[in-house]
Amino acid sequence: MKRILVPTDFSAHADNALKVAAQIAKKSNCEILLLHMLEVPNQMNDAISGSSDIPEIMLFIQKAKETLQKAKEKKFLNNIEVSTHLKFEKAHDGILTFSKKNNIDLIVMGSHGVSGIEEILVGSNTEKVVRLSEIPVLVVKKDTTEFKNHKFIFASDFTKEIKKPFKKMIEFASFFDAQLHLVMICTPNSFKPTALSEKIIKEFVADFKIKNYTTTIYNDTNIEKGIINFSKSIDADLIGLCTHGRTGLAHFFIGSISEDLVNHSTKPVITFKI
Repeated sequence: MKRILVPTDFSAHADNALKVAAQIAKKSNCEILLLHMLEVPNQMNDAISGSSDIPEIMLFIQKAKETLQKAKEKKFLNNIEVSTHLKFEKAHDGILTFSKKNNIDLIVMGSHGVSGIEEILVGSNTEKVVRLSEIPVLVVKKDTTEFKNHKFIFASDFTKEIKKPFKKMIEFASFFDAQLHLVMICTPNSFKPTALSEKIIKEFVADFKIKNYTTTIYNDTNIEKGIINFSKSIDADLIGLCTHGRTGLAHFFIGSISEDLVNHSTKPVITFKI
């Protein structure tokens, strides 16, 4: 791991993400790229290019640069290489484009979560990045003085398509010397006999060299609740999931467990694109 991207809107939630990124950066001796996306009306784009002088927009730009610099100077970032970046684009589009252009290895984002009609109609930039990012996204909910990853849950159906992202997940777990807790959630709508579930996980794991892990078949009313309840039962530090990156109607009707967990879990969640 060489580069960590931390998008910020200068909120307390973004600051929580930056604290976690700092701890990972110190452990891995990597660089943090601190990014702020400034959305401006289309008619004011000339101000950004310098061909027009609109005081309000120029003030916003200057203020954003100053706030980025203050964020860079936080004490917990001491002895870490940090660069600041200001881009003019819709937040989730800009974050994804920036991550590709700058060879980012991990995105760390804060989230406060939403619920109800706001979640359906508005969503959040964090959710959209989780859904569409090609690289792992770590979502942080709380102020974390010490980011621990001793107990790392990976919830999955353990199908063949999971094998590629699972390799990345193993690397992340090994980096923290974490114990892996592999869990399959069985629900009334996706019921499998215990013997079959255990066989699926056993055959899946046989293709990988992992030692410090456990396997669990956990029953609950739905997958999201199962993951959250299981994570509480073992006092997990981190939840890992794979995401399909569905868009449009497929996403609306099928839904995304990863995005639901990002919204509703109080524990950090890391996602890996299938």
